[in-house]
Amino acid sequence: MISTKKFYSNKKIFICGGAGFIGHHLLDKLIQFNSQTTVGDNLSSGNIKNIFRIWKKNGLKYIKKDWGYQASNKHKFILLDFNDYNKTLRAFNDNEIVFHLAARFGGRGYIDSHPADCCDNFSIDQNIIKAASVVSVDRIQFASTACVYPFDLQKNYYSKYLLKESDAFKNNWANADREYGWAKLMGELTLKAFNKQYGLRGSITRYVTAYGPWENDTHAIIMLIRRAVEKKDPYLIWGSGKQDRDFTYVDDIVSGTLEACKKITNADAVNLGTGKRHSMVETINIIFDLLGWKPKKIIFDKTKPEGVKTRALNNYKAKKLLNWFPKCDFKTGLKKTIDWFIKEKPKSMETLK
Repeated sequence: MISTKKFYSNKKIFICGGAGFIGHHLLDKLIQFNSQTTVGDNLSSGNIKNIFRIWKKNGLKYIKKDWGYQASNKHKFILLDFNDYNKTLRAFNDNEIVFHLAARFGGRGYIDSHPADCCDNFSIDQNIIKAASVVSVDRIQFASTACVYPFDLQKNYYSKYLLKESDAFKNNWANADREYGWAKLMGELTLKAFNKQYGLRGSITRYVTAYGPWENDTHAIIMLIRRAVEKKDPYLIWGSGKQDRDFTYVDDIVSGTLEACKKITNADAVNLGTGKRHSMVETINIIFDLLGWKPKKIIFDKTKPEGVKTRALNNYKAKKLLNWFPKCDFKTGLKKTIDWFIKEKPKSMETLK
């Protein structure tokens, strides 16, 4: 079978939401694979500095254009709002593969407090998938989420159940996690519909609590690290601290995404998770151990949202179809993220303008 690097070499690839956390890590890998990349992003949650940093890392110089930025003759950034269908359609012309990671999203606090903003994802997904079909791209890869899974499978602390892809429609019923989860689930169904009716080839990856360097502190891991690095005492945790998650390192998310796009074309969904769960209390204790510091007092603020009580993914299908295995264990991933945080000293999202 053709290697992943060779598969993507010289292909014209469009990354929707490529200035975001996972998106710019994906961009880095595709540049290394010698792809010809275009990033489209409206920078509502992504950061143009992510693009510049990846270009510089790969030895690319760039110049400002009236439509965005150009790096060499093979890579560019377009300031683009995917709520505009006509602009999306024009932007996709002459591209072979579309990676769709664009979304209105954030951590649990954002999902719970921005329901209307999350509903933008219904139109974003429709526009991107329809435009990809109209211009006849070879395939599209849709980044979905574990938020598509039903609440009743995630309602008990200390669960050992691993969510399977088929659970999204358990007993032919869905019960996704708030507006964000419903929008993502409808995005999956939209891609499946275009595959069925128009033959649009594609794949769906369901992410679960991705973390790593260059994520911002609207997400739990970075915020927990920030509070520990800054020696906050008392130390604050949202919720009971008993809630657990399947934390997956960003490099593993990227490798699984690339394999899914390469190997799946029937709009099938696949989980990208470790299959291991860690509670928030366990997580902070690992962080404290890595930093060699511990607060005298920990406060559990149960007025803050903690989301579902448990969430971890069965990754058997990814192993079978993609030959994908998560390579980074949780403690190693946390150490890499902490080392990055200490070196870069990223500003809190609350202080960014």
